Amino acid sequence: MRGHRPRIRSAVITISLVVPACTALGAFAIQSLSHQLRVEGLGSEGVLGRADVSSPRLAITAKEGADDLAELEVRLDGKPVHTHRADGRVILDAPVLAEGRHELTATSHSGLPFLHDISRTFTVDTTAPKLRLSPVRATRPGAPVTVRGRVEDAGRVKVSIAGAPVPVRDDGTFSRRLERPPAHIDVAAMDAGGNVTRGHVDAVAPYPLTRAAHLTAIGWASPEVREPVLQLIKDRKLNTVELDIKDEDGEVGYDSSVPLAREIGAVKNRYDAHKVLDTLHGMGARVVGRIVAFRDPLLAQASHRQGKDHRLVQAPDGSPYNGGHYGKLSFTNFADPEVRQYNIALATEAAKLGFDDILYDYVRRPDGKLSTLRFPGLGDQTPEKSIADFVADTRRSIRPEGAYLGVSVFGIAATRPTEIAQDIPAMAQHADYIAPMVYPSHWAAGEYGVASPNASPYEIVNRSLADFAKQIKGTGATVVPWLQDFSLGVHYGPNEVADQIRAAAGDGMNSFLLWNAGAAYQGAALATLR
Repeated sequence: MRGHRPRIRSAVITISLVVPACTALGAFAIQSLSHQLRVEGLGSEGVLGRADVSSPRLAITAKEGADDLAELEVRLDGKPVHTHRADGRVILDAPVLAEGRHELTATSHSGLPFLHDISRTFTVDTTAPKLRLSPVRATRPGAPVTVRGRVEDAGRVKVSIAGAPVPVRDDGTFSRRLERPPAHIDVAAMDAGGNVTRGHVDAVAPYPLTRAAHLTAIGWASPEVREPVLQLIKDRKLNTVELDIKDEDGEVGYDSSVPLAREIGAVKNRYDAHKVLDTLHGMGARVVGRIVAFRDPLLAQASHRQGKDHRLVQAPDGSPYNGGHYGKLSFTNFADPEVRQYNIALATEAAKLGFDDILYDYVRRPDGKLSTLRFPGLGDQTPEKSIADFVADTRRSIRPEGAYLGVSVFGIAATRPTEIAQDIPAMAQHADYIAPMVYPSHWAAGEYGVASPNASPYEIVNRSLADFAKQIKGTGATVVPWLQDFSLGVHYGPNEVADQIRAAAGDGMNSFLLWNAGAAYQGAALATLR
């Protein structure tokens, strides 16, 4: 029977001999001979699991050598078993082991009067234990959580694999508190036969209501630009500032200690991160740190000068890819470990400083046909898979520091994931939120059945975000859209901005990020937060 006892396994099991009471041998001789024969391949609890049965390795050995195994007859459940001798062992030739209880017997026909039948009973159990996990809720990323669940027919459970097994109670329940949990918690339940059932649970930290406006590092340094945004926070029109950490030029806004940023001259020290965070947190506001990931002219140019073109997106001939209106040395290679680590190091540093979120932008490949692009180090992966893995690597690094992770994506990514390598369901598996840029001015005529998207802000935003809601379903992520607070072709006043906010709310999305390159935001479009 399977129970909740810890499983103890042994590669070698001694078989007891039945010795007649009338034997003339002394007690010492009987004890010695009774340990001559051994069976290999059975667990100490007498349970064989799926792995054991798939390639059984049952054998009988003798302590004194092969001569003791002469004329040995082996039976399984009373039926003769084919065997062969090799390396001083009698090896059972792949017996069929059905589910249930079995008896293995060995009879010696050597003529020795003191050797009678020997037997060993065991059980074949190839059914994996059942594992049920309760949802895990965290107050914030990286906060302590307790993983709870119930198992049936499991002897031990491991949470996050590392560490000591979790005790299983008599009723099959278990729990384990994790002080610094990963976002993705793996759990394994094992029974006495070594059968394993694996599961996972995400430490979900509900994303707080966020109504943000974008500011560049230079914008924060200018009182004329900064103060109107702070006034919107004081007026409870907004509750968050989205501030550049690394911008489209590759410049880092504060005095970063990341070695590569300092080496390539990216550190501009336009604001004091500690003071910014103290100021905004003191106002009760959140701070989202934006990192423009793979559009990075500073890193691209420095890498090219140093002969490190593996850091660059390349043309088929190995030359730097011409990024069109972005410029020839504009896009770094998302598949390169050094480029990836540079962005993750900045994200981790910012999370440690106290930024509430890390929000990636340009976490994509450049526009263009794949046949015109090379990504050194990509190997057999698709660009979409590589970028999703980068998002996962980032989350593992910043999660313990208490920061949420967001990913800015093109509006078209919901329906055309390979166009710029943004697979929304794959990225959402590893992010707290997806931030689609659904600016009405950026949609072509006829998208989502809207004849003139720029003139129909409510319709295009509502319909496109409904697609993103479907894409992230079941991932644990939420959607926090970028909305347009600027005019391009069509004048956008408070009504047009408010229409987008209403459209997002109609899709159940009450958080948003406003974009205006000059940071001139229209408070009249914003409702007062309660």
